[in-house]
Amino acid sequence: MKKIILSIDGMTCSACSNGLEKYLNKQNGIIEANVNLVMANATIMYDENILEKEKLDEFVKQAGFKSLGEFKNIDIENKNKQEKIKFIIFTILAILLMYISMGHMINLPIFSFIDIKTSPINYSICLFLFAIIFMIYGYDILKNGYKNLIHATPNMDTLVGIGVLSSFLYSIYSMIMIINGHTGYTHDLYFESAAIVIYFIKLGRYLDGISKDKTKEAIKKLVKITPSQATIKVDGKEKKVTLDEIHKGNIVVCKPGEKIAVDGEILEGTAHFDESFITGESKPSNKTIGDKVIAGSINYDGYIEYKAERIGKDSTISEIVRLVVEASNQKAPIAKIADKVSGYFVPTVIVIAVLTFIIYLMMGYEFSDSLIRFVTILVVACPCSLGLATPLAIIVSEGLCASNGILVKKSEVLENAQKVDTIVFDKTGTLTYGKLKISEIRNYSDISDKTLLQLIGSIESKSTHPIGKAFENYLDENNLEKLDVEKFENISGLGITGEVNGEKLILGNAKILEKYNIKNIYENDEKELAEKGNSIVYVADNNKVFAIVGVNDIVRENAVNVIKELNDNKIETIMLTGDNKETAEKIAKEIGIIRIISNVLPAEKTQVIKDLKQQNKYVMMCGDGINDSPALATANIGISVNSGTDIAMDSSDVILIKNDLISIVNLINISKKTIRNIKQNLFWAFFYNCLMIPIAMGLFTGFGISINPMIASIAMMFSSITVILNALRLKRIKIK
Repeated sequence: MKKIILSIDGMTCSACSNGLEKYLNKQNGIIEANVNLVMANATIMYDENILEKEKLDEFVKQAGFKSLGEFKNIDIENKNKQEKIKFIIFTILAILLMYISMGHMINLPIFSFIDIKTSPINYSICLFLFAIIFMIYGYDILKNGYKNLIHATPNMDTLVGIGVLSSFLYSIYSMIMIINGHTGYTHDLYFESAAIVIYFIKLGRYLDGISKDKTKEAIKKLVKITPSQATIKVDGKEKKVTLDEIHKGNIVVCKPGEKIAVDGEILEGTAHFDESFITGESKPSNKTIGDKVIAGSINYDGYIEYKAERIGKDSTISEIVRLVVEASNQKAPIAKIADKVSGYFVPTVIVIAVLTFIIYLMMGYEFSDSLIRFVTILVVACPCSLGLATPLAIIVSEGLCASNGILVKKSEVLENAQKVDTIVFDKTGTLTYGKLKISEIRNYSDISDKTLLQLIGSIESKSTHPIGKAFENYLDENNLEKLDVEKFENISGLGITGEVNGEKLILGNAKILEKYNIKNIYENDEKELAEKGNSIVYVADNNKVFAIVGVNDIVRENAVNVIKELNDNKIETIMLTGDNKETAEKIAKEIGIIRIISNVLPAEKTQVIKDLKQQNKYVMMCGDGINDSPALATANIGISVNSGTDIAMDSSDVILIKNDLISIVNLINISKKTIRNIKQNLFWAFFYNCLMIPIAMGLFTGFGISINPMIASIAMMFSSITVILNALRLKRIKIK
């Protein structure tokens, strides 16, 4: 199974994207296809044993669109410039056409050789030539409309194409009659209507394109933040290279004021870095030997050398861009409503238009009047606004999240976060910083505390748990050498074991003693240390406990305010931890969490989440993204604090890159406002069509309310602009 994202050209409305999506999903070898109208791409999961990439391009072509190859980046500036020039030219032509065709109505001066009264033949031929130019301008609309009709997936282009061609062909008939001397047919010329309908649809799409591009700004900024060149060391000498020339393991130099070129690890030097583009944290981060640096971060004040580790597509930035693009390609459940409606809507409109045309003829109206009704219905009912209602709001919100350190990996999260009524928090590394320090040691052995901590630290240095870091830091601070460790073993949820100098040590919580049948005679000491807020590490051999170490943690900034705000919003907060009850209670009391579930293993955390869901709770789980992976995957929404370079492998749905719990509040707030915005968009899109189709049918003519194809195309354009402007309001959401 393989995944690819293709850039697609030619999609103009939800019926286009929906039709392409349906067509692709019908093909043998395609497992799943999701088409994104706003990003103009398709994410396709396919069986590479059945299909090749070239076949996917062919499927896209068969559906009436064009594959531009694999989606790589967002580069729109040149295209926009060309579109702008073309649009200016056709705006001038449209004004000239309107002047020639309607100037006589308001007594504007007209050249006699193209005057409707004195030169009707020249007049009709002039309008015909203008119409031809606009038909060429709108060739893509006519072609897509035809292809989609052939594939039984009629869309907006189908509606416009049928309407425009109908009025154009009838106008040619009228022009021939004029040439043959029947000058009365000058009032049956609709060349200008066909041309101006195309112009206004192109205008609407031009404005749509500008608005859609604005929604991609956050992603574009991420793409552009890395430098184009870097300096590497080759045989002790510095050499300027492009990013493509950097390989894993290269030593890269970064001087004050320069940007980090690729993700890596500092080998020499110390400096402060601006990582606000990815973390949202304005305060510079101080980094030294052994710390990781992220591509695009700015070196403020130091000389460093670092080893290139993650380059090109593997870099943190590339991963974030990929995840944001993929998330925007996954349809939120509410988006499927619009897709489904759009699939039925277009054929229904064609039927209504045809029936209206026939009924008007049967009622004795002129052919030209009946045709005008037919064309007006097709033009006014184009489902542009319906197609933009959901995806545009979702992408604006995803861009807002990305630019504020909230990486949403599934677009459905933006729909569902506002449903959350229960949030389960892991303790260490989530509610607390996980930057533990040794606060107290109870040593029951004959060896010194320093030697004991050297033994413990050597084994703990093999662990990835935050507690292990506390002992490793102790070794560094006291210049103690790490001893060789053999037979290291991590026992999930309990602790670790290892041999130093042939002696086995067992380190972990009270449950690890039960596993090895070691009698615990120091429970009172454990309780005493826990009451002071310590996490407890038992130190034992195969026979007995010979030390207890208390390790303290610091509560995250904003944790108290976040829990209070969640509680005030009637969202239940629960602490779920493998730590002992006393330590958990102290931390919970400090930050305001009432319900605590302690002494649980990773597998038991998953069961807790399942139990809550069975109680009809909509559960969000927030953990560190490593030990909590099963629970994160089980929750309705899984959120992890930044897992650093393992960002793409995380099992969560959302990653808090800023490592700030206030992002959870922001996510829920953005979700609520996004859903409200989508509902507003859908309402106005449906309301517009429900209102305008009867008017186009002529049902309100008796009240003096009627429209023609030109007015219909303008109304259609403004309906789309209304939806776009409403979606862009989401950018003004206040982030805490």
